[in-house]
Amino acid sequence: MTSVGFIPLRKGSKGIPGKNKRKMVGKPLFTWVLGAALQSDLDTVYVYTDDLDIISFIDKEYHYTNKIKALQRSEASATDTASTESAMLEFAQTLDYNFDAICLLQATSPFTTATDINKSLALLSKGYDSTVTVVNTHRFIWDASGKPLNYDYKNRPRRQDFDGLLVENGAVYTCLASVLKSKENRLGDAVGVVTMPEHSLYEIDTENDWTVVEQLLIQRQQQLKKAEKITHLVLDVDGVFTDGTITYTKEGEHTKQFDMRDGMGLEILRQFGVTVMIMTSERSELVAKRMEKLQIEHVFLGVKDKHTLLTQLAKTHQFSLNNVAYVGDDVNDLANICSVGWSLAPNNAMQEVINQADIILPKPSGAGAIRSACQFIKQYNKRF
Repeated sequence: MTSVGFIPLRKGSKGIPGKNKRKMVGKPLFTWVLGAALQSDLDTVYVYTDDLDIISFIDKEYHYTNKIKALQRSEASATDTASTESAMLEFAQTLDYNFDAICLLQATSPFTTATDINKSLALLSKGYDSTVTVVNTHRFIWDASGKPLNYDYKNRPRRQDFDGLLVENGAVYTCLASVLKSKENRLGDAVGVVTMPEHSLYEIDTENDWTVVEQLLIQRQQQLKKAEKITHLVLDVDGVFTDGTITYTKEGEHTKQFDMRDGMGLEILRQFGVTVMIMTSERSELVAKRMEKLQIEHVFLGVKDKHTLLTQLAKTHQFSLNNVAYVGDDVNDLANICSVGWSLAPNNAMQEVINQADIILPKPSGAGAIRSACQFIKQYNKRF
Protein backbone atom coordinates (compact mmCIF):
# COMPACT_ATOMS: atom_id res chain seq x y z
CA MET A 1 0.00 0.00 0.00
CA THR A 2 1.51 3.30 -1.12
CA SER A 3 0.98 5.96 1.53
CA VAL A 4 1.66 9.69 1.50
CA GLY A 5 1.85 12.11 4.38
CA PHE A 6 0.13 15.46 3.96
CA ILE A 7 1.03 18.46 6.15
CA PRO A 8 -0.99 21.57 5.19
CA LEU A 9 0.51 24.89 6.25
CA ARG A 10 -0.90 28.38 5.76
CA LYS A 11 1.26 31.48 5.73
CA GLY A 12 -1.25 33.45 7.75
CA SER A 13 -1.99 32.83 11.41
CA LYS A 14 -4.20 35.15 13.45
CA GLY A 15 -3.86 33.77 16.98
CA ILE A 16 -0.05 33.50 16.99
CA PRO A 17 1.55 35.26 13.99
CA GLY A 18 4.03 33.05 12.13
CA LYS A 19 3.08 30.11 14.35
CA ASN A 20 4.21 27.32 12.02
CA LYS A 21 7.73 28.76 11.67
CA ARG A 22 8.16 29.91 15.27
CA LYS A 23 10.69 27.92 17.29
CA MET A 24 9.17 25.33 19.63
CA VAL A 25 11.95 23.90 21.85
CA GLY A 26 14.48 25.46 19.51
CA LYS A 27 13.14 24.43 16.10
CA PRO A 28 10.20 25.44 13.87
CA LEU A 29 6.91 24.10 15.17
CA PHE A 30 5.99 22.26 11.96
CA THR A 31 9.26 20.30 11.98
CA TRP A 32 8.20 18.25 15.02
CA VAL A 33 5.46 16.44 13.11
CA LEU A 34 7.59 16.45 9.95
CA GLY A 35 10.37 14.66 11.81
CA ALA A 36 7.90 12.08 13.13
CA ALA A 37 6.58 11.53 9.61
CA LEU A 38 10.12 11.02 8.32
CA GLN A 39 10.67 8.24 10.87
CA SER A 40 7.30 6.60 10.11
CA ASP A 41 6.28 3.99 7.52
CA LEU A 42 4.91 6.66 5.16
CA ASP A 43 6.45 6.42 1.69
CA THR A 44 6.54 10.15 0.99
CA VAL A 45 5.73 13.21 3.09
CA TYR A 46 4.47 16.41 1.46
CA VAL A 47 4.39 19.83 3.06
CA TYR A 48 1.64 21.72 1.23
CA THR A 49 1.97 25.45 1.76
CA ASP A 50 1.61 28.93 0.31
CA ASP A 51 4.67 30.10 2.27
CA LEU A 52 7.65 30.28 -0.10
CA ASP A 53 10.06 30.63 2.84
CA ILE A 54 8.96 27.22 4.14
CA ILE A 55 9.34 25.68 0.68
CA SER A 56 12.88 27.09 0.46
CA PHE A 57 13.64 25.86 4.00
CA ILE A 58 12.54 22.32 3.16
CA ASP A 59 14.49 22.20 -0.11
CA LYS A 60 17.68 23.25 1.70
CA GLU A 61 17.24 21.50 5.03
CA TYR A 62 16.18 17.97 4.13
CA HIS A 63 18.48 17.32 1.19
CA TYR A 64 19.66 14.14 2.91
CA THR A 65 16.34 12.36 2.23
CA ASN A 66 14.07 11.89 -0.79
CA LYS A 67 11.11 11.24 1.47
CA ILE A 68 10.27 14.87 2.27
CA LYS A 69 8.92 17.18 -0.46
CA ALA A 70 7.33 20.63 -0.55
CA LEU A 71 4.51 21.69 -2.87
CA GLN A 72 3.00 25.14 -3.28
CA ARG A 73 -0.73 25.27 -2.61
CA SER A 74 -3.09 27.68 -4.31
CA GLU A 75 -4.23 30.93 -2.72
CA ALA A 76 -7.82 29.68 -2.80
CA SER A 77 -7.00 26.66 -0.61
CA ALA A 78 -5.01 28.79 1.87
CA THR A 79 -7.64 31.32 2.92
CA ASP A 80 -9.13 31.55 6.42
CA THR A 81 -12.40 30.11 5.15
CA ALA A 82 -10.96 27.25 3.08
CA SER A 83 -11.51 23.80 4.58
CA THR A 84 -8.75 21.28 5.12
CA GLU A 85 -10.65 18.92 2.83
CA SER A 86 -10.41 21.44 -0.02
CA ALA A 87 -6.63 21.47 0.37
CA MET A 88 -6.53 17.66 0.52
CA LEU A 89 -8.59 17.37 -2.66
CA GLU A 90 -6.48 19.93 -4.48
CA PHE A 91 -3.31 18.11 -3.40
CA ALA A 92 -4.69 14.70 -4.38
CA GLN A 93 -5.63 15.99 -7.82
CA THR A 94 -2.13 17.40 -8.23
CA LEU A 95 -0.81 13.87 -7.66
CA ASP A 96 -3.62 12.44 -9.82
CA TYR A 97 -4.55 10.27 -6.80
CA ASN A 98 -1.39 8.26 -7.40
CA PHE A 99 -1.38 6.73 -3.92
CA ASP A 100 -3.40 4.18 -1.96
CA ALA A 101 -3.67 6.03 1.35
CA ILE A 102 -3.21 9.57 2.60
CA CYS A 103 -2.24 10.62 6.12
CA LEU A 104 -3.28 14.11 7.22
CA LEU A 105 -0.88 15.47 9.84
CA GLN A 106 -1.44 18.71 11.73
CA ALA A 107 1.62 20.92 12.23
CA THR A 108 0.17 22.24 15.49
CA SER A 109 0.31 18.76 17.05
CA PRO A 110 3.99 18.42 18.04
CA PHE A 111 3.27 15.43 20.29
CA THR A 112 2.59 13.20 17.25
CA THR A 113 5.08 10.34 16.98
CA ALA A 114 6.02 7.90 14.25
CA THR A 115 4.28 5.20 16.31
CA ASP A 116 0.97 7.12 16.19
CA ILE A 117 1.27 7.39 12.41
CA ASN A 118 2.19 3.72 11.98
CA LYS A 119 -0.72 2.56 14.16
CA SER A 120 -3.08 4.60 11.99
CA LEU A 121 -1.68 3.15 8.78
CA ALA A 122 -1.85 -0.38 10.15
CA LEU A 123 -5.61 -0.09 10.75
CA LEU A 124 -6.13 0.56 7.03
CA SER A 125 -4.87 -2.98 6.44
CA LYS A 126 -7.43 -4.40 8.88
CA GLY A 127 -10.70 -3.52 7.20
CA TYR A 128 -10.95 0.16 8.13
CA ASP A 129 -11.19 2.75 5.37
CA SER A 130 -10.09 5.66 7.57
CA THR A 131 -8.74 6.48 11.03
CA VAL A 132 -8.78 9.25 13.62
CA THR A 133 -6.59 9.91 16.65
CA VAL A 134 -8.30 10.54 19.97
CA VAL A 135 -7.59 11.17 23.62
CA ASN A 136 -9.37 9.31 26.39
CA THR A 137 -10.40 12.12 28.72
CA HIS A 138 -11.86 11.48 32.16
CA ARG A 139 -13.45 14.89 32.43
CA PHE A 140 -17.16 15.18 33.07
CA ILE A 141 -19.01 16.80 30.15
CA TRP A 142 -22.08 19.05 30.46
CA ASP A 143 -24.31 20.81 27.96
CA ALA A 144 -25.39 24.46 28.11
CA SER A 145 -28.71 23.57 29.69
CA GLY A 146 -27.02 22.10 32.76
CA LYS A 147 -27.33 18.40 31.89
CA PRO A 148 -24.40 15.99 32.30
CA LEU A 149 -23.58 14.16 29.04
CA ASN A 150 -21.32 11.34 30.12
CA TYR A 151 -22.05 10.55 33.79
CA ASP A 152 -24.67 10.58 36.52
CA TYR A 153 -23.72 13.26 39.05
CA LYS A 154 -25.93 11.56 41.65
CA ASN A 155 -23.59 8.58 41.45
CA ARG A 156 -20.29 10.30 40.74
CA PRO A 157 -17.78 7.60 39.69
CA ARG A 158 -14.19 7.40 40.87
CA ARG A 159 -11.66 8.17 38.14
CA GLN A 160 -10.36 4.58 38.13
CA ASP A 161 -13.91 3.27 37.61
CA PHE A 162 -14.80 5.77 34.89
CA ASP A 163 -14.34 4.79 31.23
CA GLY A 164 -14.13 8.41 30.19
CA LEU A 165 -14.82 9.87 26.78
CA LEU A 166 -12.91 9.69 23.51
CA VAL A 167 -12.22 13.13 22.04
CA GLU A 168 -10.60 13.93 18.68
CA ASN A 169 -7.25 15.62 19.18
CA GLY A 170 -6.89 16.65 15.52
CA ALA A 171 -3.38 15.18 15.20
CA VAL A 172 -3.55 12.31 12.67
CA TYR A 173 -6.16 11.23 10.16
CA THR A 174 -5.72 8.57 7.50
CA CYS A 175 -7.99 7.36 4.74
CA LEU A 176 -7.90 5.39 1.53
CA ALA A 177 -7.57 7.39 -1.67
CA SER A 178 -10.94 6.02 -2.76
CA VAL A 179 -12.60 7.49 0.35
CA LEU A 180 -11.16 10.95 -0.22
CA LYS A 181 -12.13 10.88 -3.89
CA SER A 182 -15.67 9.59 -3.51
CA LYS A 183 -16.71 11.26 -0.25
CA GLU A 184 -14.52 14.37 -0.44
CA ASN A 185 -13.89 13.86 3.26
CA ARG A 186 -10.99 12.69 5.42
CA LEU A 187 -13.18 10.01 7.03
CA GLY A 188 -15.18 7.18 5.50
CA ASP A 189 -17.72 4.63 6.75
CA ALA A 190 -15.43 2.33 8.74
CA VAL A 191 -13.39 4.56 11.03
CA GLY A 192 -10.62 3.11 13.19
CA VAL A 193 -9.53 4.82 16.39
CA VAL A 194 -5.96 5.39 17.61
CA THR A 195 -5.54 6.66 21.17
CA MET A 196 -2.83 9.19 21.99
CA PRO A 197 -1.71 10.54 25.41
CA GLU A 198 -3.98 13.04 27.13
CA HIS A 199 -1.51 15.92 26.80
CA SER A 200 -1.82 15.68 23.00
CA LEU A 201 -5.27 17.28 23.34
CA TYR A 202 -3.72 20.72 23.87
CA GLU A 203 -4.28 23.16 21.00
CA ILE A 204 -1.91 26.04 20.27
CA ASP A 205 -4.13 29.08 19.81
CA THR A 206 -2.71 31.53 22.37
CA GLU A 207 0.62 32.45 23.94
CA ASN A 208 -0.41 30.59 27.10
CA ASP A 209 -1.08 27.47 25.03
CA TRP A 210 2.36 27.80 23.49
CA THR A 211 4.05 27.97 26.89
CA VAL A 212 2.19 24.93 28.22
CA VAL A 213 2.82 22.80 25.13
CA GLU A 214 6.52 23.71 25.02
CA GLN A 215 7.04 22.67 28.64
CA LEU A 216 5.13 19.41 28.11
CA LEU A 217 7.20 18.67 25.01
CA ILE A 218 10.43 19.26 26.93
CA GLN A 219 9.23 16.90 29.67
CA ARG A 220 8.30 14.22 27.14
CA GLN A 221 11.72 14.33 25.52
CA GLN A 222 13.52 14.20 28.84
CA GLN A 223 11.44 11.28 30.09
CA LEU A 224 12.65 9.21 27.13
CA LYS A 225 16.29 9.60 28.17
CA LYS A 226 18.18 6.59 29.57
CA ALA A 227 21.75 6.26 30.81
CA GLU A 228 23.58 4.09 28.28
CA LYS A 229 27.15 3.90 26.99
CA ILE A 230 28.16 6.97 25.01
CA THR A 231 29.16 5.95 21.50
CA HIS A 232 28.64 9.29 19.74
CA LEU A 233 29.62 12.84 20.66
CA VAL A 234 27.76 15.53 18.71
CA LEU A 235 29.04 19.09 18.86
CA ASP A 236 27.78 22.50 17.86
CA VAL A 237 30.53 24.88 16.67
CA ASP A 238 29.90 28.57 17.42
CA GLY A 239 29.66 28.94 21.18
CA VAL A 240 31.14 25.46 21.75
CA PHE A 241 34.37 25.14 19.72
CA THR A 242 34.62 28.94 19.70
CA ASP A 243 33.64 31.70 22.08
CA GLY A 244 30.83 32.61 19.68
CA THR A 245 32.57 35.62 18.15
CA ILE A 246 33.97 36.02 14.64
CA THR A 247 35.77 38.80 12.84
CA TYR A 248 34.69 40.14 9.48
CA THR A 249 36.42 41.98 6.68
CA LYS A 250 34.76 43.53 3.66
CA GLU A 251 35.23 40.14 1.93
CA GLY A 252 33.15 38.45 4.64
CA GLU A 253 34.01 36.02 7.44
CA HIS A 254 37.65 36.34 8.40
CA THR A 255 38.68 34.39 11.50
CA LYS A 256 37.42 32.09 14.24
CA GLN A 257 39.46 31.11 17.27
CA PHE A 258 39.72 27.44 18.32
CA ASP A 259 41.30 25.89 21.42
CA MET A 260 44.00 23.36 20.46
CA ARG A 261 43.38 21.39 23.68
CA ASP A 262 39.82 20.71 22.57
CA GLY A 263 41.20 19.07 19.44
CA MET A 264 43.49 16.83 21.47
CA GLY A 265 40.57 15.82 23.69
CA LEU A 266 38.58 14.71 20.64
CA GLU A 267 41.54 12.74 19.30
CA ILE A 268 41.90 10.89 22.59
CA LEU A 269 38.16 10.21 22.73
CA ARG A 270 38.13 8.67 19.25
CA GLN A 271 40.87 6.29 20.36
CA PHE A 272 38.30 4.91 22.79
CA GLY A 273 35.82 4.26 19.97
CA VAL A 274 33.59 7.31 20.33
CA THR A 275 32.38 8.72 17.00
CA VAL A 276 32.54 12.50 16.78
CA MET A 277 29.98 14.46 14.75
CA ILE A 278 29.75 18.17 14.04
CA MET A 279 26.37 19.81 13.55
CA THR A 280 26.16 23.56 13.00
CA SER A 281 23.59 25.92 11.54
CA GLU A 282 26.30 27.97 9.78
CA ARG A 283 27.98 27.25 6.47
CA SER A 284 31.59 28.19 7.05
CA GLU A 285 34.71 27.33 5.06
CA LEU A 286 36.76 28.03 8.17
CA VAL A 287 34.82 25.42 10.13
CA ALA A 288 35.09 22.91 7.28
CA LYS A 289 38.88 23.35 7.16
CA ARG A 290 39.24 23.08 10.95
CA MET A 291 37.26 19.85 11.04
CA GLU A 292 39.31 18.49 8.15
CA LYS A 293 42.44 19.28 10.17
CA LEU A 294 40.95 17.42 13.13
CA GLN A 295 40.12 14.48 10.79
CA ILE A 296 36.46 14.53 11.77
CA GLU A 297 34.51 12.80 8.99
CA HIS A 298 30.92 13.48 10.03
CA VAL A 299 30.52 17.23 9.52
CA PHE A 300 27.08 18.73 8.84
CA LEU A 301 27.01 22.42 7.95
CA GLY A 302 24.01 24.70 7.51
CA VAL A 303 21.66 22.54 9.63
CA LYS A 304 18.64 24.38 11.06
CA ASP A 305 16.66 21.32 12.20
CA LYS A 306 19.38 19.51 14.13
CA HIS A 307 17.00 17.21 15.99
CA THR A 308 15.46 15.66 12.89
CA LEU A 309 18.89 15.16 11.31
CA LEU A 310 20.29 13.54 14.45
CA THR A 311 17.25 11.25 14.72
CA GLN A 312 17.67 10.24 11.08
CA LEU A 313 21.40 9.59 11.55
CA ALA A 314 20.64 7.42 14.57
CA LYS A 315 18.20 5.38 12.49
CA THR A 316 20.54 5.11 9.49
CA HIS A 317 23.65 4.23 11.49
CA GLN A 318 21.77 2.13 14.05
CA PHE A 319 22.54 3.86 17.31
CA SER A 320 20.19 5.23 19.94
CA LEU A 321 19.84 8.84 21.02
CA ASN A 322 20.61 7.45 24.47
CA ASN A 323 24.11 6.63 23.14
CA VAL A 324 24.67 10.30 22.30
CA ALA A 325 26.37 13.05 24.26
CA TYR A 326 25.51 16.45 22.81
CA VAL A 327 27.24 19.75 23.52
CA GLY A 328 25.34 22.92 22.60
CA ASP A 329 25.00 26.46 23.81
CA ASP A 330 21.94 28.15 22.27
CA VAL A 331 18.23 27.67 21.66
CA ASN A 332 18.69 25.91 18.29
CA ASP A 333 20.35 23.10 20.27
CA LEU A 334 17.47 22.72 22.73
CA ALA A 335 15.62 19.84 21.05
CA ASN A 336 18.78 17.73 21.08
CA ILE A 337 19.75 18.91 24.56
CA CYS A 338 16.39 17.62 25.81
CA SER A 339 16.48 14.35 23.85
CA VAL A 340 19.92 12.70 24.00
CA GLY A 341 21.30 10.42 26.69
CA TRP A 342 23.65 13.09 28.03
CA SER A 343 23.46 16.79 27.27
CA LEU A 344 26.29 19.13 28.17
CA ALA A 345 26.65 22.90 27.99
CA PRO A 346 29.60 25.29 28.40
CA ASN A 347 29.29 27.34 31.57
CA ASN A 348 28.63 30.47 29.49
CA ALA A 349 25.81 28.94 27.42
CA MET A 350 22.47 30.67 27.09
CA GLN A 351 20.26 30.32 30.17
CA GLU A 352 17.59 28.41 28.24
CA VAL A 353 20.18 25.69 27.54
CA ILE A 354 21.69 25.71 31.02
CA ASN A 355 18.20 25.18 32.46
CA GLN A 356 17.79 21.91 30.52
CA ALA A 357 21.32 20.47 30.19
CA ASP A 358 22.33 17.43 32.27
CA ILE A 359 25.88 18.70 32.81
CA ILE A 360 27.17 22.27 33.04
CA LEU A 361 30.82 22.07 32.05
CA PRO A 362 33.40 23.82 34.26
CA LYS A 363 34.92 25.62 31.26
CA PRO A 364 33.47 28.23 28.89
CA SER A 365 33.06 27.86 25.15
CA GLY A 366 36.26 28.12 23.11
CA ALA A 367 38.36 27.74 26.27
CA GLY A 368 38.29 24.08 27.25
CA ALA A 369 34.58 23.23 27.31
CA ILE A 370 35.00 20.42 24.76
CA ARG A 371 38.06 19.05 26.56
CA SER A 372 36.01 18.92 29.77
CA ALA A 373 33.23 17.09 27.91
CA CYS A 374 35.73 14.55 26.56
CA GLN A 375 37.07 13.91 30.05
CA PHE A 376 33.54 13.36 31.38
CA ILE A 377 32.70 10.90 28.58
CA LYS A 378 35.94 8.96 29.01
CA GLN A 379 35.34 8.64 32.75
CA TYR A 380 31.63 7.88 32.38
CA ASN A 381 32.18 5.11 29.81
CA LYS A 382 34.45 3.20 32.19
CA ARG A 383 31.39 1.81 33.94
CA PHE A 384 30.40 0.04 30.71
